[in-house]
Amino acid sequence: MNATNPELAILGIGTAVPEYRLNQADTAQRLSEALSSNPDSARWAKRLFKQCGVENRYTCEPNLLEKAQDCRYFSQQSLQAVPTTAERMEIYKRESVPLALRAARNALQDGQADVSEISHLITVSCTGQFLPGMDTQLVQQLGLASNIKRIPLNFLGCAAGLRAVCLAKELAAQQHDAKVLIVSVELCTLHIQPSSKREDLFGASFFGDGASACIVGHASDEVNRGQFLLGDDHSVVLQGGAADMVWEVGNFGFDLYLSTTIPKLIGQFVPEQISTLGGNEPIDLWAIHPGGRGIIEKLADVYGLSDEQTRPSRTILRDYGNMSSATILFVLQEMKRELEEAKKEMTSGIALAFGPGLTCEMIQITYVPRVQPELRQMDEAYV
Repeated sequence: MNATNPELAILGIGTAVPEYRLNQADTAQRLSEALSSNPDSARWAKRLFKQCGVENRYTCEPNLLEKAQDCRYFSQQSLQAVPTTAERMEIYKRESVPLALRAARNALQDGQADVSEISHLITVSCTGQFLPGMDTQLVQQLGLASNIKRIPLNFLGCAAGLRAVCLAKELAAQQHDAKVLIVSVELCTLHIQPSSKREDLFGASFFGDGASACIVGHASDEVNRGQFLLGDDHSVVLQGGAADMVWEVGNFGFDLYLSTTIPKLIGQFVPEQISTLGGNEPIDLWAIHPGGRGIIEKLADVYGLSDEQTRPSRTILRDYGNMSSATILFVLQEMKRELEEAKKEMTSGIALAFGPGLTCEMIQITYVPRVQPELRQMDEAYV
């Protein structure tokens, strides 16, 4: 794929996760113990946790590491001990900002950018809300300009991280010196439900907490780090999928419903959307938001993707789970690491993510390797 706006790029990426790690096997065992009064649900939970492609996740809530009888988020005889939505939002307010700051500072460092250069701030989250919001906290604690243009994207689901990248590209295209900082924070594990329902157990099996950030702006000719150039983007609401991915506010956190037909819908409708973006040009890089193991496998099956092409998405799902909107930048960071390690030349592809609606976000990407200092010196010698 050829980027139609080759001067626009992701200049730096930063990620962060909480300190508490949820081992998948251990969590499945403790959850099955909590479901001991319902053996069918306990067996179902163990099978889900084993087959979803996750080995480790991270959480901001240490109580999720407690024994089954002491974990307030697991199925209880009484709901009195279960954290209410208000309690969960208090935890979100306390834990989201420090995580956001870590990711943002890592992105600034990776992009070799100073806070004084940031012209726009896009904040993304669907797992919590408070006012004054995370955007104002970041302005104050990062030392961003008080009159910076702030754009919060709230409650848009997993696809919002890539929607933010596409929006940042549009903003940067209108202002040559613009540098847009995107910060996404998702604390998904705060919404684990004290339930034995299959849909609730499915949601509890693969979501994790994390934050990611990136800087979008005009690429420099003197690239001393790998970058992703940004090309055409496409956003679409797929018909017939409104009831297949639902996220609503309940009394005990947010209630999630994910239909098992989502991979099938993606395989049925997304290829046409991809063709409108890239025509018949080959796609080498596939930055797929790992909304679940089935989504990766479906796209791999439809397009005949190799293990190498899907490895960044599978690696992030395995090591971190699905962190909703924050996940796509984890995937791009892992992809960039692999490309740099393999010393790959310029390579093009696509990034895509899915969210409630059923919505699909996609954008053309072109990896540009860092310019070696000796090559830059040779180029300058011929000027």
